[in-house]
Amino acid sequence: MAAGSGPVLPRLLCFLVLVSATAAAWGLGSLGCSFGAFCECDFRPDLRGEYRGLECDLAQHLAGQHLVRQLVVKRLKAFVEDPAPAKPLVMSFHGWTGTGKSYVSSMLVQYLFRHGMASPHVHHFSPVIHFPHADQIGRYQGDLKQWILGNLTACGRSLFLFDEVDKMHPGLLGVLRPFLGPSWVVYGTNYRKAIFIFLRDREELQLQDLEPAISKAIVDNPNHGFWQSGIVEDQLLDLLVPFLPLQRHHVRHCVANEVAQLGLAQQQEEEVVQAVLDGTAFFPEEERLFSSNGCKTVASRITLFL
Repeated sequence: MAAGSGPVLPRLLCFLVLVSATAAAWGLGSLGCSFGAFCECDFRPDLRGEYRGLECDLAQHLAGQHLVRQLVVKRLKAFVEDPAPAKPLVMSFHGWTGTGKSYVSSMLVQYLFRHGMASPHVHHFSPVIHFPHADQIGRYQGDLKQWILGNLTACGRSLFLFDEVDKMHPGLLGVLRPFLGPSWVVYGTNYRKAIFIFLRDREELQLQDLEPAISKAIVDNPNHGFWQSGIVEDQLLDLLVPFLPLQRHHVRHCVANEVAQLGLAQQQEEEVVQAVLDGTAFFPEEERLFSSNGCKTVASRITLFL
């Protein structure tokens, strides 16, 4: 589900639909980003136009996740507008593989920082790359704490992205607890303007009572990265965002978006879309309601049918 530029006409139509509905609510005339205290480092949220672009991009490319668009954009906007937030923004994205957690994270970064994921103030952590050995948890805790402290001191508008939290060693994330609430003091910077995002695969979520189910699953799982970290128990998470499994028409939407960028004839385009759908695994086995991998492998499989 790469962002891509997409066809010009759909993006223009999306803009026209959104502009009339959101202009008043967003207060677009008063949300300019100056070189004062509102914008630090390369944190450059262009709220006059880019937020409509963000909402439009999510609406066009993020299939089947209406809750995500509503929850994340609203909370992000409120946080960025606040000149003196009481605490950092802490969000946890939970859901099936290929449902858009990484895509949404990268889009938020793209619309918040001048250099996107290449910004020196965006920090991406992976358990496999950064914390691979369980017997070195003590060293990882010390390194992570110093990294967070040092980078927040250098730039209060830092963003920390933790991928595959469910695979992180229990106890590691406990060192983040002091940085996520309103009481920690970092001299020389307003650390409360930082953003923390946690990504977690969660295949066994129920489609009802999502937030209680997520919270209980975290607290009761001793093998989870959040286990006894205090982050959930102390209610330091501002937003638990459920990413739902994708149905067949959602996957079709993803495939069609990717194929549309190839400039194929209409008949060939439909043939490729159908071929990719036919080769996609769905579950349960009999009903075949939900995609096993969401839209994760869509782009790579399209080339097999060209």
